[in-house]
Amino acid sequence: MTRRIRIDFGGVILDAELLDTATAKAIAAALPITGSALTWGEEVYFEVPVKVTREKDARAVVTPGEIAYWPDGPAIAIGFGRTPISKGNETRLASPCNIFAKAVSDVKLLAKVRAGTKITVTAVPPGARS
Repeated sequence: MTRRIRIDFGGVILDAELLDTATAKAIAAALPITGSALTWGEEVYFEVPVKVTREKDARAVVTPGEIAYWPDGPAIAIGFGRTPISKGNETRLASPCNIFAKAVSDVKLLAKVRAGTKITVTAVPPGARS
């Protein structure tokens, strides 16, 4: 299985390490994926052609850098700060999501991404540099 993915937000590049989950396997199997960015507070998300059920450890509050799959979308959601429903300084997604990857680059760069930006998700070949 692909161990690392690259998400290109129109020149803002985010590499992520896939976790060993059913969701990560489904995302990897669907690559390459293209989409269009949507934003919600300090979160970027985009629809994906992947249908996976909510995992038992799904959660709405995430740590910036965790890459989530939102079963209600279906979409990939990447929170990098506060959203409209955050309490305090937490990063709270709209509803519980499956955490399937961890960013290896700085998710704060996503603040530059605007709604409508074309997104491409691809596999990073083993041994490739980030």
